[in-house]
Amino acid sequence: MKSAQEIARGVRGGTLRARDVLADTLGRIDALDPDINAFTTRLDAQARHDASAIDDALAAGHDPGPLSGVPFAVKNLFDIAGVTTIAGARLHANRPPAARDATLVRRLRAHGAILVGALNMDAYAYGFTTENTHYGATRNPHDTTRTAGGSSGGSAAAIAAGMVPLTLGSDTNGSIRVPASFCGVFGLRPTFGRMSRAGTLPFVHDLDVLGPFAASSADLALAYDACCGPDADDPACSEREWTPLGPTLAQGIDGLRIAACDGYFEHPLDAQARRAVQIAAEALGASGRVTIAEAERARAAAFVLTASSAGSLYLADLKTRRDDFEPLSRDRLVAGALVPAAWVHQAQRFRRRYHDAMLALFDSVDALLAPSTPCTAFALGTETLALDGVRMPARPNVGMFTQPISFAGVPVAAVPMAVDGSLPVGIQVIAAPWREHVCLRVAAELERRGVARAWIRT
Repeated sequence: MKSAQEIARGVRGGTLRARDVLADTLGRIDALDPDINAFTTRLDAQARHDASAIDDALAAGHDPGPLSGVPFAVKNLFDIAGVTTIAGARLHANRPPAARDATLVRRLRAHGAILVGALNMDAYAYGFTTENTHYGATRNPHDTTRTAGGSSGGSAAAIAAGMVPLTLGSDTNGSIRVPASFCGVFGLRPTFGRMSRAGTLPFVHDLDVLGPFAASSADLALAYDACCGPDADDPACSEREWTPLGPTLAQGIDGLRIAACDGYFEHPLDAQARRAVQIAAEALGASGRVTIAEAERARAAAFVLTASSAGSLYLADLKTRRDDFEPLSRDRLVAGALVPAAWVHQAQRFRRRYHDAMLALFDSVDALLAPSTPCTAFALGTETLALDGVRMPARPNVGMFTQPISFAGVPVAAVPMAVDGSLPVGIQVIAAPWREHVCLRVAAELERRGVARAWIRT
């Protein structure tokens, strides 16, 4: 699979035709997706029309944009004109089709990218494994008996399987970073408020963030540059100015102060996850250590806010359509609807204090390194994990290192590491709010030094 940059360069330069790129992409999806189950909707006819329009525009001397001819797909909580937005849930299957594309879908298409379909996910975005009872589990391309992670499992698996070079997902508590780690691809969770969420089904409104997946930091930057900008349709989408990331990646890490997170982020870890952070720190010369105080409490507070928000969102349907809910999350939604208001209030008060304390850390450091997941991908259906002598429920605890970071609303790059073994595992590169360029400069440096790489099935 060619990178997004290679495709766009070739199409714009005349060495590739968008029609041919798309035909190759659809052929790979035909061949590979029956084993992976990443796609829930195909848009072949519209994609062929769009590819032809790009070729025709170029032949007429027009430039369709910096993503010309690049195929992409989106998690099925994004609105696609003419398609019902299901958010992984049978509950939504009878909704009317979307009237128009979500903002980020429109922006990618306006830059010349070609939408080829919608991707599988945990129902309602409430899960970390994309084990979807109604639409089937998405399987890890590197071992199809294992989970791809979630809730954006289809978005990560489609990249790792070599089906498409760009996808979009969402991340509330780790739903970009967990599947990126398990599938071995790059992902970006931007600062809360950086990318518009207009035209997507919400999960936890004050934690939800949208972001891209790709096979390199350069392709992430290309997608980020196309997606960013204020949007009146999303009140949370800041009007803060942003700088295109593409030109910043070549700057390297000169002048950046980088440290690894200690304490809460050191245990429990399997050997590969522990080694991934060590390799990154050694490659970057990051000998310092930073403690994120009260990270465990932040994770607990994130659970409270997530459960309460999700339960409240679906309470009316829980009362009248209980049998239509995903069995793996139905009881958690019911429990969330019963969370006392006093708990929610306390969690929000703590969140402000935690946010301010975490931001203060960036007075002395520019980027932090932490594991994305405590282990590599486990078998589908796994109920418990044993790590460092600790036995724990599997599904909720793969997000134990992502949740405390999401809770602060800061940007994070998910970086797949070149560790020994048959399965990938990734790290988080964390920066202060609005400093996505720092995250990707560090990610690009790890690629240049040969210690980070996407695991793409060939």
